[in-house]
Amino acid sequence: MLARTLKAEGYEVTVAGDGGAALAETERTPPDVIVLDVAMPGLDGLSVARRLRSKGNATPILMLTARDAVPDRVAGLEAGADDYLVKPFAVQELIARLRALTRRGGEGLGGGGLRSYGDLSLDAAARRATRAGRVIELTGRETALLELLLRETGRVVTRERAIEQIWDDAAEANVVDRYVTRLRRKLGAPPLIRTVRGSGFTLRG
Repeated sequence: MLARTLKAEGYEVTVAGDGGAALAETERTPPDVIVLDVAMPGLDGLSVARRLRSKGNATPILMLTARDAVPDRVAGLEAGADDYLVKPFAVQELIARLRALTRRGGEGLGGGGLRSYGDLSLDAAARRATRAGRVIELTGRETALLELLLRETGRVVTRERAIEQIWDDAAEANVVDRYVTRLRRKLGAPPLIRTVRGSGFTLRG
């Protein structure tokens, strides 16, 4: 039913019946965006997301689940999902989130330009950063957050602003902290992103 709906909206859709097939299909025909159900047979959606990210695949992932508890949403985000939709959901919301993910994945906040700060550079269109010559693959939301911080170098980016611009006001405040943690881990030492207590985050000046 979901495949038929997406095709009616003009999407080209490939369906995988289980987690293993999803991984194989992603390698065979790289998609623009991936929709994963947490409760897939075999490898579940969380495992598929982790494996894709461990291989450096930064394709935007929308996770579908029937579980709405905060720990479940956190698990999805920490597995590498860019967005999280709880069932049952309105088709219009699914379409809107897919459009937002594909737009961010293809363009980034600043239209896909190159940005840099110190030994860090970001290619938003490729969802790839380099630091001291080391290549760092990023997800769509990680790219958008890092680009926002790079655009505002020397200024504080509040959680509210990040949620408005990157999550379309559809996320809780702590999601920004979790993505900052992921970025810090990927970017390595010395840390570049500084927490400004009670305000938000900024690149270290």
